[in-house]
Amino acid sequence: MTRPIGLAALAEQVATDLERLAYGGPAWTVPQTHDDSHVHDVIIVGGGQSGLGAAFGLLRERVSDILVLDENPAGYEGPWDTYARMMTLRTPKHLTAIDMGLPSLTFRAFWEAQHGRAGWDALDKIPRRDWMAYLRWYRAVLDLPVRNEARVTLIEPLHGRFRVHLAGGAPLLARKVVLATGIQGGGNWHVPPLVRDRLPPTRYAHTSAAIDYAALAGKRIALLGAGASAFDNAHAALSAGVAEAHVFVRRPALPQVNPIRHMERSGIIGRFAALDDAAKYRMMVAFFDRSQPPTNDTFARASALPGFHLHLGAPWLDVADAGDGVVVTTAGGAERFDFLVLSTGLVTDPSLRPELALVAERIARWSDRYRPADGAGVHPLIDAHPYLGPNFQLLPRDPGDAAALHGLFAFNYSGLISLGLSASALSGLRHALPRLVAGVADQLFLDDRDAMIAAYLDYDEPEFTGSWPRVEVVA
Repeated sequence: MTRPIGLAALAEQVATDLERLAYGGPAWTVPQTHDDSHVHDVIIVGGGQSGLGAAFGLLRERVSDILVLDENPAGYEGPWDTYARMMTLRTPKHLTAIDMGLPSLTFRAFWEAQHGRAGWDALDKIPRRDWMAYLRWYRAVLDLPVRNEARVTLIEPLHGRFRVHLAGGAPLLARKVVLATGIQGGGNWHVPPLVRDRLPPTRYAHTSAAIDYAALAGKRIALLGAGASAFDNAHAALSAGVAEAHVFVRRPALPQVNPIRHMERSGIIGRFAALDDAAKYRMMVAFFDRSQPPTNDTFARASALPGFHLHLGAPWLDVADAGDGVVVTTAGGAERFDFLVLSTGLVTDPSLRPELALVAERIARWSDRYRPADGAGVHPLIDAHPYLGPNFQLLPRDPGDAAALHGLFAFNYSGLISLGLSASALSGLRHALPRLVAGVADQLFLDDRDAMIAAYLDYDEPEFTGSWPRVEVVA
């Protein structure tokens, strides 16, 4: 039986493994300045799991002049200790993500260092807060260059580089910018117009927001949506003292089949990028239409609590502000609630991102590059996604805009249609990170190809310096 070795010993193991892999070493990129200001090789926007994994991947390639920016306080990057309310991750525990093939950097190694092999065997799914603890440890043990409380407000193209503007801080310069901004980083959370246009913001919240459920103790709330977050929030609300949590679903039954599980075991996630556009489009239409069910444990936790109610085949037909609450109308009639919670997902569209305001209309969408035959099967949500290159690079609508976008990578949910479950899904990160890193490093190299080739042709450092006076040299 494997006994816990502790995190200090695991950190030593990571250091030894990295040394054996010759990690680090001198950077090969060509240093640059602009108007006497330093230009970073790469700025990564977002210090969550995708941003940290991208940083490690680039450092392994000896691209070391990098900086990770995150708007949150240190240790609170991403959703895990902010708005996420699930008890555990939804992915199988054995999937690897940001370890880049280093066993000592896996979550399993992190868990076994504290709980032993028996603890790993007993674990069902990864607890959400333990995943965040792993990310904090990962950042620390790799000493990744992250600057917190640095919110990016605008990315300005500057003839082969970018000026990255920060809220309340001096702008930074970078040759490449990677948007590792998570599930919402390609667009914005979706609030149905039925709610947004008829109610004041004090009457509702999206599940991505910070919701003080304790302040709603004794109240009745209505949740819209069939996704796992609806049931996570129902459980969180009832656990905090909310009297009743009513989940409304437009479908007559909850979805039962999760297509991601098939993708994980079939090889689709890793090979999706090799498909032609027609196949990608067809598969993603099915992905959007099928939806994903809540996990069994998520549903069981929520439905077991007193006050939980599930309304199937009950889309919201109308909502109205009742002064001291909200009236929700469905085909079954009207009910009054004190607050509404929206588990209505997100919309991916570069025009919704304020940091992309200067380039959004230059970015190619799927609607620009592919249309289903005879117009059949057109899916507006898919069409609004950016049409990405094979390494997550944003591509131009018009060839004349190529220079403005060169060096800008969307390593977030924007990649769903072009590259499948990749940058914002734990299931896909192990495949997506090498693809991104190769693309960024290749661009840096090719941008400097003339200098690189000239330096190679001029190279004349002697390697052989030996001499043998007793050896007769025959001409």
